[in-house]
Amino acid sequence: MLKRYAVMIKKPSVRYPRRPGTVGGKLPWNDWRNASTWRKVVQITLLAINIYIGITFYYWVRYYETGGATFYLPRPGGIEGWLPIAGLMNLKYTLETGAFPPIHAASMFLLASFIIISLLLKKSFCSWLCPIGTISEYIGKIGQKLFRFQIKVPKWLDIPLRGLKYLLLAFFLYIALSMPAQMIQYFMMSPYGIIIDVKMLDFFRYISGVSLISVCVLVVASLFIRNAWCRYLCPYGALLGIFSLFSPVKIRRNVESCIDCGKCAKNCPSRIPVDKLINVRTVECTGCMTCVESCPVASTLAFSLQAPTKKRQIALSGIMMAILTLGILFITIAVAAYIGVWDSPVPDNYWFHIIPNAKMIGH
Repeated sequence: MLKRYAVMIKKPSVRYPRRPGTVGGKLPWNDWRNASTWRKVVQITLLAINIYIGITFYYWVRYYETGGATFYLPRPGGIEGWLPIAGLMNLKYTLETGAFPPIHAASMFLLASFIIISLLLKKSFCSWLCPIGTISEYIGKIGQKLFRFQIKVPKWLDIPLRGLKYLLLAFFLYIALSMPAQMIQYFMMSPYGIIIDVKMLDFFRYISGVSLISVCVLVVASLFIRNAWCRYLCPYGALLGIFSLFSPVKIRRNVESCIDCGKCAKNCPSRIPVDKLINVRTVECTGCMTCVESCPVASTLAFSLQAPTKKRQIALSGIMMAILTLGILFITIAVAAYIGVWDSPVPDNYWFHIIPNAKMIGH
């Protein structure tokens, strides 16, 4: 009898608009409006540029190693993007003395561009520009396709492991910033300081067994743990994450239109509980916009700047992120080249003398 007279009460459902031009509320991966498409374009562009820089730098070193017997390619200034400690030391030198460093100034300008990007656009250098981040991301995708699963490190272990990159950052900051400006200049002008880029190349050319095993372990770990290097060990990402706390642009969630599907949190590569937050402020956010692309409801998630009136938000699209990240990087390079500090003023005859003896310097 109770069933006969039961009244079924349903909560009124509200239909929220899906994204225009989408399938199930989601843009196709190759749609030009998709932030993922633009991020892939930027990632592949920067990866190709870095491969070109690496090959060019190798042949530049070989030219001087062989006494000019091989063909010559100009030294690419972009190689100094791989010298973050030199960039930190030179940044301190410039702030302390008010003068540009005499050598490896390009490392400082590149570091400055990455810091500016983090201050404005969260830690988007890591997900849009960094070639190591790109390689790590695609290794993870390969692992997921091959093995059909990924390891989710439990929170009790994940949190202390994430602290490792900050310990490494503290170590490198101590090395770079504990030296006074005069000592920094002395180090940079020493034979070792002049060829630290060559020493870095030699590290990979003549990699030791221990280093090779470490690299292999990281590659294998990245197959099963999403962005293992970036999440747990990268001190560069730790530094940029600290600066990203001051960014006015954040992932913002509209609570009223959110349908609590949890897709944003599930797809977030940094495992941020986006579906539980209103504004994502954490240092782990890389501004990749994966959560935004995963949301099936229009205007619920946005990577946006709060307008001064606080009545509306200025959302950034994928194409705008591509323009801003690449624009800041290349404008900084153009400024360094314009004022004449992009290339270090080392004469050719000195390169012929020091590069063939690089192995003996610092031992």
